[in-house]
Amino acid sequence: MKLARILAPAITAAALAFSGNAFALEKFKIGYLRVMDDAQAMAAYEAGLYKKYGLDVELIEFKSGTDLVKAIVGGQLDSGVFGFSNAVAWASKGADLKVVGGAQLGYHALVAREDSGINKVADLKGKTLASQAEGSTADTVLKGVVLRDAGIKADDVNVMGVSPQVAVQSLVGKRVDAAFLFEPQARIAQLIAPVKQVYEIGEVWPFPCMVVITSGETLKKKREAVWKSLDAQRDAITLLQKKPAEASKLIAGYFIAEPTLKTLKHGEMLREDVIRDAIKSQTFTPKISKKDQDRMQEIADILQSQGSLKTRDGKPFDVNSITDLSWQNARKL
Repeated sequence: MKLARILAPAITAAALAFSGNAFALEKFKIGYLRVMDDAQAMAAYEAGLYKKYGLDVELIEFKSGTDLVKAIVGGQLDSGVFGFSNAVAWASKGADLKVVGGAQLGYHALVAREDSGINKVADLKGKTLASQAEGSTADTVLKGVVLRDAGIKADDVNVMGVSPQVAVQSLVGKRVDAAFLFEPQARIAQLIAPVKQVYEIGEVWPFPCMVVITSGETLKKKREAVWKSLDAQRDAITLLQKKPAEASKLIAGYFIAEPTLKTLKHGEMLREDVIRDAIKSQTFTPKISKKDQDRMQEIADILQSQGSLKTRDGKPFDVNSITDLSWQNARKL
């Protein structure tokens, strides 16, 4: 009994020390892009939500979805939030990828310089447009939906594949007539450059732009950790939806380096206010609905028609082959 009384406090103290220390957390690497579409990953990290679910997350920025998917395929990452088109293109080549959760529905605005004469999508003919890299989700919907529905061909427009940040700078420097941007760059462009929004694809053709993707091997070996990361990101999405001002304070620095942004019409604006408004304009969701799955299939079909996606047997690629919705079904989302 005496020995038990002596050892008990020591055992309890050791247990408490272990449970409160970083070694009790499981290491997990998540890739992201510095765009509002990936806000859930940033917010989950900054709000300590990954730690809440027992993960010691290393959040790693990538410049493109292609580089991010390469890291997942190569085993350098456990999961990532990026465009569905990259995942399906790689999966069609045999990459072991799984779409396991939702992130954000596609909101990409076409903004044009006020002196460009562009008032609708059809006016892009003969103009120079800054967009994302060829094969990206933005590029796919731009050419396969936006331009197609306006009755113009991709060759009718001089499309420059650049980062969103460079696209905004190109508008300011008058190097392009228009840009196809997601948030917050679309909002920032309208604040610092003489541009106007002439189209928003999210209003006419909503689609699951960003999704959470892992490899089949990681899902098999670390399913519980993958699910914990999805739990954290689900909570982050709730924060973004219900408390955009609070969420903005956590992630504004990812997008705007200085505390304020100098605008053309409103003077100096706090970066938190700019990002708060960008958050409020988005539709974040941790769930992939049946409608989303149908739209993902449409994107895959567009990629196949563009030649960016090729199957070995020449048949249409089935997106159900790379979706694993067991997490959202277990959580009854």
